Amino acid sequence: MGEPGPGSVQLLFEETARPYADDPTLDFLVKARGRWVSVETLVRTWDGDGLDAFLSSLAEDFRGWEGARTWRSLERDLTLSAEHHTGGHVHLTWGIHDRPPSEAWHFETTTVHAAGEDMRTLADDIHTFLTAG
Repeated sequence: MGEPGPGSVQLLFEETARPYADDPTLDFLVKARGRWVSVETLVRTWDGDGLDAFLSSLAEDFRGWEGARTWRSLERDLTLSAEHHTGGHVHLTWGIHDRPPSEAWHFETTTVHAAGEDMRTLADDIHTFLTAG
């Protein structure tokens, strides 16, 4: 996610893994890379913690909603806040957090998506990523 450019940040989701046999725990790496930032953390979820369903619900509500909608991973290493703005765009603020117990840093970046089809595509891409393993 993110357009390459001088001040841009790309979000990368990589390496899904199931650390325990016969357990719904699903881990993956999330990275933020740009000219002035390079952070990553391991995200721990229970079968994705419904991230794809959360994004799908935003796509279905393409006409908008009041306030912010939020999602977080099992151990809060990845958070997401969504706001619908006039003009038919959804602003997603992605929070990447250092793993407990240190929790020494926190990084946020915002991506902007057209409501409707663009959000459906993002939800489908995340669903494919979470279920590929």
